[in-house]
Amino acid sequence: MNVLNIPVDTALLAAWRGWLAPARQPFYLTGAEADALEIETVPRDGLILTPEARDTITEWNIAPLADRVAWLTLADVDALPPASRRALLRAQVRHGRGNVPLGRAFPEMGLPPGRFLWRPEQLTAGVLAQVVAAGGVPCQRAEVPPEVWRAAREVLPGAQALAGSFPQGSAGNCFGTVMGAAGVPGAAAEWMQREPFEAFLQERTRPGGRDDRAGTVLLWRSRDGLAQHAAVTLGGGWALHKAAQTWWTPRVVLPTPTLIRASRSVGWRLSRRQLR
Repeated sequence: MNVLNIPVDTALLAAWRGWLAPARQPFYLTGAEADALEIETVPRDGLILTPEARDTITEWNIAPLADRVAWLTLADVDALPPASRRALLRAQVRHGRGNVPLGRAFPEMGLPPGRFLWRPEQLTAGVLAQVVAAGGVPCQRAEVPPEVWRAAREVLPGAQALAGSFPQGSAGNCFGTVMGAAGVPGAAAEWMQREPFEAFLQERTRPGGRDDRAGTVLLWRSRDGLAQHAAVTLGGGWALHKAAQTWWTPRVVLPTPTLIRASRSVGWRLSRRQLR
């Protein structure tokens, strides 16, 4: 099947299902909420999550005041009184935890309209496609002419293989995608930090570049000078990027102006560097 115009095999669908409906997952509460719900918790400090779990629950977005964690299975949640179950799920949304969908967003499933947790059997291929595609932009890899790919290979030997692909988990980000497209081995499958990316820019690029030319690195920096996002042009009016580091974010090809507009953020400034 295709998701955002990208082929997805059964193994990746199974992985998505496991990340969205794990056997046991963390729920974030304040001490007062935990006491009121009579739920056993542990301190949030020192909590260790897999990268995929971190992405699924948007761990970076969870409020600091939710400093207690309850590890619960679906059976544990089902065993709570209905009012407590609703309060627990509302608290997750209030604190910024992800993966607590609304039933009304999936009318074909006949769910109550409120918040719920995914069960593996609910996550059919069609539902997974809907969840992963939400908010995403379809890849336009198929629209790139063969001659553009041929011309790009000299400076971007890894670009065509990466274009139109989902990562195999929460490895890989925008920096790694640019480096992988430029031929750096293993870079696309790594959550590339700023330091090695900046070293790559110094070693492999020079200031300047044109949007209609293959190998122009589009680089967004915040006011403090930190690199925040990167993409690379393929030539012919096309560009490649990975919009976020999350496991559901694919590496997509878009018209360069479209990609630039989609990547804008308040306080970020766009500059260009040419691969050499």
